[in-house]
Amino acid sequence: MHDFVNTIFDYLSQLGYFGILLGLMVEVIPSEIVLSYGGFLIYQGQINFFGALVAGIIGGTIAQLFLYWIGLYGGRPFLDRYGKYLFIHSKHLDSAEKWFNQYGTGVIFTARFIPVVRHAISIPAGISKMPLSTFVLYTLAAMIPWTILFLLLGMQLGQHWDKIEEYAKPFMLPIILIALLAGVIYIIIAKRKHAKKA
Repeated sequence: MHDFVNTIFDYLSQLGYFGILLGLMVEVIPSEIVLSYGGFLIYQGQINFFGALVAGIIGGTIAQLFLYWIGLYGGRPFLDRYGKYLFIHSKHLDSAEKWFNQYGTGVIFTARFIPVVRHAISIPAGISKMPLSTFVLYTLAAMIPWTILFLLLGMQLGQHWDKIEEYAKPFMLPIILIALLAGVIYIIIAKRKHAKKA
């Protein structure tokens, strides 16, 4: 498996920016690992930070759009039957649907930073027919800090970029707490607006 992953990264490094974009679109390997490898390529001088940032944001957003469209056109029955082939497990989808139904559209931003639900949250957005423009806006807003963080960590780690999961742990808790706080603020504002309309 390790050799297989290394082969993929060798291929992606030859593609440069498009390799980062492709790696995030397909998402066979977690986005944080692909982006940290992008940071390593920046460290080596093969690509520059701005180009990697743009590729990361676009690739990550397209990956979520695919999941949104699967939810929109396939729905839950399709995912219950074929989700395992897309690495989407029912328990992750259940959690994502619970989050989406409980917290509304704003969770598309905050859930991007929460383990378990972050990869599946786009699906209930599609199932509920969330406006595409709103979905893309929230997804882009979340992809910017996520991409910056892991590119910078990859640059810092250099040759040891593959240790990203261990190195990123101290950063993840504050990010999760900030995301949750943002979610709470969003819910409060949304409820106040709803109360005024009522």
